[in-house]
Amino acid sequence: MKPTLYSLLLVLFFGCAKSAEELPLPNILWITSEDNSPIAGCYGDEFATTPNMDALAAEGFLYTHAYANVPVCAPARNTILTGIYAISGGNQHMRSYYDKSDEVKFYPQMLREAGYYATNNVKEDYNINPEQNVNIWDESSKDAHYKNRPEGKPFFAVFNTTITHESSIHKSIPTEELRHKPEDVTLPPYHPDTPEMRHDWAQYYDKVEDMDQKIGQLLQELEESGEAENTIVFYYGDHGGVLARSKRYVYETGTRVPFIVRIPEKYKHLFPAEKPGDKVDRMISFVDLFPTLLSIIGTDIPEYLQGEAFLGEKKTADPEYVYMFRGRMDERYDMSRAVRDQKFRYIRNYIPYRIYGQYLEYLFRAPSIRSWEAAYKAGECNEIQSAFWNTKPAEELYDTENDPWEVNNLANDPKYKEDLERMRKAAKVWMLKIWDTGFIPEAELIDRTKGTTAYDYMRESNLDLEKLIDGANLASTAKEEDIPQLISLLSSQEAAERYWGATGLLILGEKAQSAIKELEAALNDPSPNVKSVAAEALYNLGEKDKARQALAEVLMTPNSFARTHALNVIDCIEDDSEFSHKAVLGMIGATEELNRNHYDLRAAKGLLDKWHIDPADHGFKMDW
Repeated sequence: MKPTLYSLLLVLFFGCAKSAEELPLPNILWITSEDNSPIAGCYGDEFATTPNMDALAAEGFLYTHAYANVPVCAPARNTILTGIYAISGGNQHMRSYYDKSDEVKFYPQMLREAGYYATNNVKEDYNINPEQNVNIWDESSKDAHYKNRPEGKPFFAVFNTTITHESSIHKSIPTEELRHKPEDVTLPPYHPDTPEMRHDWAQYYDKVEDMDQKIGQLLQELEESGEAENTIVFYYGDHGGVLARSKRYVYETGTRVPFIVRIPEKYKHLFPAEKPGDKVDRMISFVDLFPTLLSIIGTDIPEYLQGEAFLGEKKTADPEYVYMFRGRMDERYDMSRAVRDQKFRYIRNYIPYRIYGQYLEYLFRAPSIRSWEAAYKAGECNEIQSAFWNTKPAEELYDTENDPWEVNNLANDPKYKEDLERMRKAAKVWMLKIWDTGFIPEAELIDRTKGTTAYDYMRESNLDLEKLIDGANLASTAKEEDIPQLISLLSSQEAAERYWGATGLLILGEKAQSAIKELEAALNDPSPNVKSVAAEALYNLGEKDKARQALAEVLMTPNSFARTHALNVIDCIEDDSEFSHKAVLGMIGATEELNRNHYDLRAAKGLLDKWHIDPADHGFKMDW
C-alpha cells in the first residue's frame, strides 16, 4: 500500500520535531506587580483598562484560582523564595528578620546551579535575616537585566513593578485628572458610599492601567531582544489589595491574584490546557512556584518543599485545597488560617476578640479607610459595612462561588455543617504537616529559638503541636463549661499552652469570673505573652490596677515584640490612665533608637497620638 500524503507529513513532522529532552532550557521571565487583585478585562472586570494583560492572557493561559498564601508582601515573597510556607519557617510576621534553616534553599540558587543566569529587578523584601540575603542572584539591582548574561546562558529574570502598591492611594490625585471616574465605580457591598472611597477606588484603577502599560513595555522589550520564542513568561500580582479589607486579610480580595503564563510553541509539551487562550481552573498558590520551576527545567525537587508543581514533567494531580495564613501586620497582632477549594473559603480566627479594622498606621494613611471609620462612628453604615469595625467570629465559611465578596458567613448554617467540618479538618492536617510555628507567640518563639531557627526547632524539639493547636481551637471558641480545661492549660509546663489557656479566659469575658485567682497568678508568668493576655482578661474583669502594673512590667522587657504585644493590649482595653501614660513614655525613654522601624515604638506613637500626648514635650523626637 502506498503511503498517503498525511502519513508522509506525520513522518516529516515527528522526524524533525525535537523531543522535550532535546529542547534547550527555556528562558523564564517573571513580571510581578504589587497589591493588586485580578482587576483586569481578561478576568471579567469591564471597568478595568488592561489591554496588555488581556493580550497576554489571549496568548497564554489564565489561571482562575491563583492565590498568595499570605495577604501581604514580605511573607508572601518569603514563601515564594523558599518554597515553604512562611509560617513553617517562622517568617510569617510582617517585617521580621529571623534566620532560615540551612536545609531550606532559595529557588534562584537552584536555578543558577542548573545553569541559569538569574536576575532580579529590583525589590527583594524577603522577610529573613539580611545577613542570609546574599549571593542569591547573579544580579539584583535596578540595572539587573537578562541582557547582561554571558552568551549562551539561559536566563531567569524577575521584573517587579510597584505602581499599584498600597502607597499609590495615600495621596489623592485631583478628581479631574482621574481617567476612571469615581461616580462610575461599583463599590463592594462592605464599603460605604463615601466620596473618599469612590475616589480611592477610581485612583486605584488608574494605577492598574499604568501598571498594565509597564507590562506591555517589558513584553515589547522581550520581543525586540529576539528571545520571545525561547521564553516562558509568567505574570502575577504579589497578593490582593489595596483598599481596606483586602490586603492583610485572608479573604478572596486579599489573597486571590492575577496569574498568567505564556508558553512558546516550541515548549507546547508544557501547555496546561489544550491551546493558548484557554483558562485553567487548577488551584495554585505561591508555595507551588519553586517546585514548578524545577519541574519545568527537569531538575529534582527536594522533598522538604511544601508546594506542588503545576507545570512540567513532575506536575502533580490537581490539589483539592490551597492554604493561607495571617500573622502580625506591622505593629498589630492578629492570627488567622484559611483554606480554599473550588467553591468555599474557610477561615479560622485565633484572635477573634480583636476587631477586623484595628488601627494600623500605614493602612490608615488611605483617605478611604478613614472615611469608612468616620461613617461607621456616625451610624451611617449598614450591617455588612459595620462588621469590619466589630470583633470577629472564630470561624467563617463562605460560598465564594456565589458570594464573591464573602459577606454571608455560613459557619453557623446547619446546611453547610459537612463543608465546615471538612475544611476545618483540612486546616488542621495542613498545620500539623508543615509544623506551623504560629501557635507559639512571636516573643516566646524568639526567646526559645536563640541559637537555632524556628524551622529546626519545630522539628527537633519535643513540642506537642497537635495539643497546642487543639488548645488554640478550644480557646477561640471557648464556652463557660470549658473553664476547667482552660485553667488546666494555664497551669501547663508549656508556655504556649498557657498562652492559649489565658486567651480562652480572655474571650469568655465576664463568664471567666471563677478563674480570677488563676489569672492573677499568671501575672507572674515568666512568658511576657502569657502575662499580657492574663492582664487584658483581668482588666476586663475589673482588676485594672493589677493589670496595668503587669503590662508596665512587660513594657520594660528586652524583647521588643513582647512590648509590642503589651502595647496592643493597652490600646485595645482603651486604658487612658496617667499610670499607663508614664509606662509608655518610660518604655520610649529606655529605647536607644527612636525610629519607625521599631514596631513597639510605632505602636507607642499611635497610643500617644490617641492620648494627645506630644512626645517632644517629654524630650523624645519621634517626628515620623
